Amino acid sequence: MPIVKQFFLGASLLGRGLVLVLRSPKLLFLGLLPAVIAGLLYAAALGVLIDFLPRLSRDVTWFADGWAEGWRELTRALAGAGLLGVAVLLGVLTFTAVTLLVGDPFYERISELVEDRFGGVPGEVEVGFWRSLARGLADSLRLIVLSVLVGIPLFLLGFLPVVGQTVIPVLGGAVGGWLLAVELTGVPFQRRGMRLADRRARLRTNRPLALGFGVAVFCCFLIPLGAILLMPAAVAGATLLSRTVLGQPIAELPSSRLADHQLGR
Repeated sequence: MPIVKQFFLGASLLGRGLVLVLRSPKLLFLGLLPAVIAGLLYAAALGVLIDFLPRLSRDVTWFADGWAEGWRELTRALAGAGLLGVAVLLGVLTFTAVTLLVGDPFYERISELVEDRFGGVPGEVEVGFWRSLARGLADSLRLIVLSVLVGIPLFLLGFLPVVGQTVIPVLGGAVGGWLLAVELTGVPFQRRGMRLADRRARLRTNRPLALGFGVAVFCCFLIPLGAILLMPAAVAGATLLSRTVLGQPIAELPSSRLADHQLGR
């Protein structure tokens, strides 16, 4: 299959996930709760940052204390904008991992019901709650650290003339999309007894497909409230992506009416 076609096929999985979730208002509500909780936490943190931003701007521009007032204030304003921009970028890159931790039981259930609609998981591995939580926490922390290490340099490169306004946003979307694809497929891969290294290996062999899905999610998450409203659909779409890269069917079974009942229709 051509690379471009694979990319758009991956992007379409988010739409399919949205359709699956919208069929079940009850499931949609449960899926939104963790994202709303995480969103409130991030909003509170952003409010605190904005409140302390003038002081932080002065602290990081200590070298400009002796400058003329105009240049000093301009430097501090740019520093404040930079700090705020880094915080927003890190928020976008880490929101998914934090929300998945907060809502692990909810998203586990969404993913499980989506799997049931398409034939289930042969040889499913039963993992205890605490063991699953520990694995998810370790994987999420690794992904958050990677997001920070990659996100900050990309943000700083965004200040470069021309390149920063053309190449860097595309590169940032691709990197952010890849990280989101890896994060969101964690639940279905854990259900099969597979860890972070397994996820990366499988997704790398289907890179255009994974990037198409991840970039679509990344772009939607940049929309105000997009991450909160679309997280359940992203989890459902990631389940379909996992089944695809693992060579399992994503065509609904004839018994979908029963699945609809299970989904709360």
